Amino acid sequence: MAARKVDLFYVEAGGGHKSAATALKAVLDQQSPDWRVRTVNLNHVLASVDWYKKITGKGLEDWYNLLLKKGWTWGIEYPMKLMHGLISLTHGRQVAMLEHFWKQDPPDLAVSLIPHFNRALLAGLRQVSAQTPFVTVLTDFADIPPRVWIEPQDQYLVCGTDKAVEQAFAFGHPREHVFRVSGMILRPTFYGIKPVDRAAERIKLGLRPDLPTALVLFGGEGSAVMVEIARQLRDSGLKIQLILMYGRNQDLGRKLAGIGQGKTPVHMQGFTPDVPYFMQIADFMIGKPGPGSITEALAMKLPVIVECNSWTMPQERYNADWVREQGVGLVVQDFRTGIVGAVRELIEPGRFEEIQRRASSVRNEAVFEIVEILKRLMPVDR
Repeated sequence: MAARKVDLFYVEAGGGHKSAATALKAVLDQQSPDWRVRTVNLNHVLASVDWYKKITGKGLEDWYNLLLKKGWTWGIEYPMKLMHGLISLTHGRQVAMLEHFWKQDPPDLAVSLIPHFNRALLAGLRQVSAQTPFVTVLTDFADIPPRVWIEPQDQYLVCGTDKAVEQAFAFGHPREHVFRVSGMILRPTFYGIKPVDRAAERIKLGLRPDLPTALVLFGGEGSAVMVEIARQLRDSGLKIQLILMYGRNQDLGRKLAGIGQGKTPVHMQGFTPDVPYFMQIADFMIGKPGPGSITEALAMKLPVIVECNSWTMPQERYNADWVREQGVGLVVQDFRTGIVGAVRELIEPGRFEEIQRRASSVRNEAVFEIVEILKRLMPVDR
């Protein structure tokens, strides 16, 4: 019998969708080596209907990532609505292009790890096959209705929170089509990590073994707000130390180095694939409320301090609510004015132990649970 074929669709707007697709493929390849698993960048398939690129020379992914890098996110829900409108206007062409793509190499199972395009993906798939299962795996904690992640159509949905499940039911999806997993997809490298001697590793980095240690992490490009966070915590008088991860952003690294350490020990770290190592030797994380960063921190038993305000991406605002609901960290309205108070509250004896206990109790096996779901949905016969 020919190998079972699975298509995993992602986009590179932000890093989470591709990271989730890559993680899912890695586990599928390991557990189902007889399957042919293909990761597909949807924007490559639909390149000719990217009006942003036609008008400006930059594709939709490029503009989105530029906004994130520059921090130009205030009021971003309005251009997102415009984008959603353009997607709707080109729906017919998207369906035709997906039909053409799939006719060349139809899958036995199609999986979307992206929002906005799930209506077109299913419609294109149905032009080629009336029976092939279509699954949307939400890589956000919840949808931002109407019809961003969850469409009122005959498909399967995988949700990592109770909120997302409730949203799926509200759209009329039957219970047998909605799967609740234990969280967001986490890279396999976060499982089975060997413990390290935290005190010894801190000393190697020029840190003290006995001080509460904050990991300040804002993704692969860092964030300009890290400069203000570092400056305020340096001058706060709090007995803490910092690991500042500025990623690929060398300009940010120079600005952070220019602040000076004062009485606060600091380790500066550029881009590294070994984020779990630095999470192992930290006590808590300060960062944006992205689903990936929160999930990774909790996998390493780190309480989080995140920000939520008008600058926060709409799809990440519920994440902050979830942090509050679960009691796994603190949420500030503005890092520039609230970070010192939040850190002071978090490291308070008794308070820290309680929040850390809650963070440590989170169990996330979602990537393995999703693989089992896909195995059940995979058709037995062609």
